[in-house]
Amino acid sequence: MSIQKMVTNRLAWCGLSLVFGLAPLPAKALEACDEPGFAHLLHPQRDAAPLAARAYWLNRGLIQWPGAAEKMAVGARVKLYYSAQAALQIGPNQALGGADASLLLEPSRAELPADLAQRFKFIAPGPRWQVAEADLPRLPQLHRAQVWLVLEDEAGLVQAHTRLQAPGALDDLYAAAERVETLGVSVARQTSFTLWAPTAQKVSLCRYPSGSSKALALDALKWDAQTGVWQTKLTGDLSGQYYNFLVDVFVPGLGVVRNRVTDPYSLSLTTDSKRSYVADLQRAALKPPGWDAVPRVARPSRVKTATDMVIYELHVRDFSISDATVPAAKRGKYSAFTQSSSAGMRHLQALAKAGLTDVHLLPVFDIASIPEAGCLKPKIPQAALDSPLQQAAVMAVAAEDCFNWGYDPFHYSAPEGSYSSDAAKAERRIIEFREMVQALHKADLRVGMDVVYNHTAAAGQHEKSVLDRIVPGYYQRLNALGEVERSTCCDNTATEHRMMAKLMIDSVALWAREYKIDSFRFDLMAHQPRAVMEALQERVNQAAGRPVQLIGEGWNFGEVAHGARFVQASQLSLNGSGIATFSDRGRDAARGGSAGDSGQAVLQNQGWLNGLVYAPNASAPQRPPADLMQAADLIRVGLAGSLRDYELLTWQGKKDKLADIAYGDQPAGYVAQPGEVVNYVDNHDNQTLFDINVLKLPRETSSAERARVQVLGLALTAFSQGVAYFHAGVDILRSKSLDKNSYDSGDWFNRLDWSYRDNGFGAGLPPKLDNGEQYPLLAPLLADASIKPSPADIAWTRDAFRDLLKIRASSSLFRLPTAEAIQQRLKFLNTGPSQNPRVVAASLDGRGWPGAGFEQVLYFINVDPSAQHIDLPSEVAKQFALHPVHLDAAAADRRIAAEARFDAGTGRFTLPGRSAVVFVRQ
Repeated sequence: MSIQKMVTNRLAWCGLSLVFGLAPLPAKALEACDEPGFAHLLHPQRDAAPLAARAYWLNRGLIQWPGAAEKMAVGARVKLYYSAQAALQIGPNQALGGADASLLLEPSRAELPADLAQRFKFIAPGPRWQVAEADLPRLPQLHRAQVWLVLEDEAGLVQAHTRLQAPGALDDLYAAAERVETLGVSVARQTSFTLWAPTAQKVSLCRYPSGSSKALALDALKWDAQTGVWQTKLTGDLSGQYYNFLVDVFVPGLGVVRNRVTDPYSLSLTTDSKRSYVADLQRAALKPPGWDAVPRVARPSRVKTATDMVIYELHVRDFSISDATVPAAKRGKYSAFTQSSSAGMRHLQALAKAGLTDVHLLPVFDIASIPEAGCLKPKIPQAALDSPLQQAAVMAVAAEDCFNWGYDPFHYSAPEGSYSSDAAKAERRIIEFREMVQALHKADLRVGMDVVYNHTAAAGQHEKSVLDRIVPGYYQRLNALGEVERSTCCDNTATEHRMMAKLMIDSVALWAREYKIDSFRFDLMAHQPRAVMEALQERVNQAAGRPVQLIGEGWNFGEVAHGARFVQASQLSLNGSGIATFSDRGRDAARGGSAGDSGQAVLQNQGWLNGLVYAPNASAPQRPPADLMQAADLIRVGLAGSLRDYELLTWQGKKDKLADIAYGDQPAGYVAQPGEVVNYVDNHDNQTLFDINVLKLPRETSSAERARVQVLGLALTAFSQGVAYFHAGVDILRSKSLDKNSYDSGDWFNRLDWSYRDNGFGAGLPPKLDNGEQYPLLAPLLADASIKPSPADIAWTRDAFRDLLKIRASSSLFRLPTAEAIQQRLKFLNTGPSQNPRVVAASLDGRGWPGAGFEQVLYFINVDPSAQHIDLPSEVAKQFALHPVHLDAAAADRRIAAEARFDAGTGRFTLPGRSAVVFVRQ
């Protein structure tokens, strides 16, 4: 078989579509820096057959081979064979050839140490072997070669063989690497380049004077046997140059490959991340004017504890791409945030004035899926509200357009280039990112970052794979065959491995320290160990010199589910950590059904907000009244911050701790402290709140009533104990034309209109890939022009949301910082089997509480279209008034001041239909 065909076959086996350079080595070494291909095959693997990695290195010298006991025979022996040039092969007589050397292993029957037993509890049983003490010094050399674990019979013939998964050995052998202070580039009197690549045979540095010119130098890096780090220190400050590494490394299934690869610790890059950039982030030239002049105390300071956070989740491109008040060159860019008089910035400023504390940006690190130059813009045809033509135009260029949510990490510690004014100039993205943060801070808004360390955009020998082309098989989490796990959607990372954890921690600390990021949202955080997240929390606080709040998705699924590999940073495993997870309890009770609903269930599974029992739509089955009471109790769980130990009189007449109330097969209450829960009814995932209500509300619901339902959903979040989280545009009835997954749906379906004229509903049928099966259900709704809100509806919702923010900001009782305070001061009324489940009512006791503002606060949320009367004997003879925000002449919902009533003689409260009402007592 020819080398060309052999390599092509192996690439196909690895699931790769890219073929890299197979030309002879360049005559001059420097030319390797400028070759068109990103990799060069130096020594093809001689044995072309795919080979699984079924065995595990548990530490530097201990190996376990699940299932091997079945293959063992009397007199069998186990060896490690290795070849630096990937020459291992099994001949026709089952004799192994091509090895540089071998190590005979000794059986190990000792009890596994507790730390190893815990780390490798997920692997299947199997015999263990130990490398002989005398052979341990040979292991670093072995790990830089092709290695097979071989079971031989007495005659030396191969009975079975496998590759090995090496992270356990590398973490043990090179534990000192975790303490290396600076990986990547460091600039002082010298410029040092440092790369952790313990399995590499050789590493060189390509340097370039610019992002597009030919290489000016090729420098060798020196290997440190203690850390596995390669480093070179060059004279002078090389800031402004660009660089790549050439890494000669064995790649399973291919052979020894020379990979030209960017730096995993890149601080910035040139266009489309082809070259890393030499930068000293402390240099004045990389800082906007005044960056260092602003003392920490002058930064937004309203957030004292996590429960003070009121977050607006926003995508950089969405924010301004459709905003005509932003100069055309700045639309969709970091610099749009510096336009303080633009419509979008005026919107954020108004929210900040009302009580918003944080803007959380969807991914702004370097993203693999957005072209940084020459991206295409779809030509959207004029078509009917329910036409498929708009989505066809969007999806025709989706892979090459300027839009993606960005959950495709390329380089974790560098700003994304498509949001800068010039992606070719690596310094611009640094400066403009800082200008964006500076502008938001000036607007009294803290800045949060959505980070994605649970997967990479690519692995293996893909061009956009970085980590796996430097240390193959280490950074990604593997299954029992040595294949990359993909439960997250993409190529999972293994933050349980020492150096992947370090990369994540170093990266987050850098964003907090160098870019003044105030908080972080971790995508699929439960795929990371709790212990690593706690270490990260300590480090990032230290780096920032202040508390930095961490929130994340704690969904429990995939190969790590239920603690299969480690104690996860998941909903049920973070009690007492201070790290918050998003709660689906109140969200699902409010919206109805779950995020995974499809078919008719999307219409039928109404929630507490949109008609469950009290206003069934045409598709909804008849539901018993108990279903509404059960949903109301889950709403109360969310309002109480999902605290495990908070007690509630349930609809069944029992006083239960929230942890004893069922949410499917999980406890409804699951957190120890309110700062450990994020409350929301809408975020970038799934249908927007407006769209889910389009699907579930009765078709005849007027546009004005739809706006009121929207505000009730926002009130649930605003009144809940814990972190309040809102999706950008939820306050202006944002629609994505019923799209349930708009991650790659372009500007057309993700647009925001700060002119408040159009909410996006009726933009055509949403992209077919994720929504096509639902087209028969979606088309009639999109075609119904009566559903689309008027500009007046949008403006009313905008103002009603700001009223809710003002109410939350007016009293610290809505932001209680401890479980003890909530247990003492929050009391639900109208509960138990005799409740009116259309209304939730709660009392907050402000006596003696700092910042309470009132002696008592009573809030009500009435989801029924009609006015409701709630009799509360406990409140008889008290002097309640409507909250001052309701009485303000500028209040959005004038019905409240006109119709809401309290009769002190009877304790009766009268609430307008579909209203959120707050009474106070001074």
